[in-house]
Amino acid sequence: MSRRKVYNWRPIKGQPLTELDKKILYLQNKGHLVPSRDLIKTPEQIEGIRRSGVVNTGVLDLIEKEIHEGMTTAQIDRMVFDYTVSHGAIPAPLNYEGFPKSVCTSINEVVCHGIPSEKEILRDGDIINVDVSTILDGYFSDASRMFMIGNVSPEKRRLVEVTKECLEIGMEAAKPFGFVGDIGNAIQKHAEKNGYSVVRDLCGHGVGLKFHEEPEVTHFGRKGTGMLLVPGMVFTIEPMINMGRYDVYIDSDDGWTVLTDDGLPSAQWEHTFVMTETGLEILTH
Repeated sequence: MSRRKVYNWRPIKGQPLTELDKKILYLQNKGHLVPSRDLIKTPEQIEGIRRSGVVNTGVLDLIEKEIHEGMTTAQIDRMVFDYTVSHGAIPAPLNYEGFPKSVCTSINEVVCHGIPSEKEILRDGDIINVDVSTILDGYFSDASRMFMIGNVSPEKRRLVEVTKECLEIGMEAAKPFGFVGDIGNAIQKHAEKNGYSVVRDLCGHGVGLKFHEEPEVTHFGRKGTGMLLVPGMVFTIEPMINMGRYDVYIDSDDGWTVLTDDGLPSAQWEHTFVMTETGLEILTH
């Protein structure tokens, strides 16, 4: 595994220290991991990400309206592509590091990165995560929702609902000048209190100018750890919660599809957020 990049906050040369500089440098000197200045988005960049998020949300709204038992995940992929390009945007997953489709469709025991297929048909009782990512004018946004098909068992329904609660609780735990670990700690406590486990091999991430940026947003851990959360940072929170153990594996046939090791269902919800002076603002729904 490659060594993580070390980020440092550097004052702007020739300019006096601002109160923000002083606060971040104080925490940096105490040994905390702080962002570099380039992870703080400008108002113009945040507005660009917000516009991308509008398209991204529109895609998921369309899927929510049209998804039904008997359709294939390939049909979902075509809907995502058509809507995205008709709004002047690009599906970010398409050809990303070789990913062959415009969206990830992850059913039941598939944790994430499921590849749409003509052979994969939605059936009564399925739960499916549809993960949509959009590039508009060079700005990236990212969000996913769970959908329940037909008569879903109470056990699966509860998993979907608790996972959404995990996202909401993680959002509430994220405070300006708090830490990424505060988010993961809150999510882990809620998941485990309900008898579930948190996937540890995958995480949320910074987003906006690239598909994946720092910080890594883990969904488990200790408060007061991880990168400092500074106003202007844009990132996803996207807890993947398993009904059984947290162990996962990647399908060797396609090199993408992540599945639960014990074959039990998994669920995920995701938003893109910007940290503000008062807390998180959602940029995608």
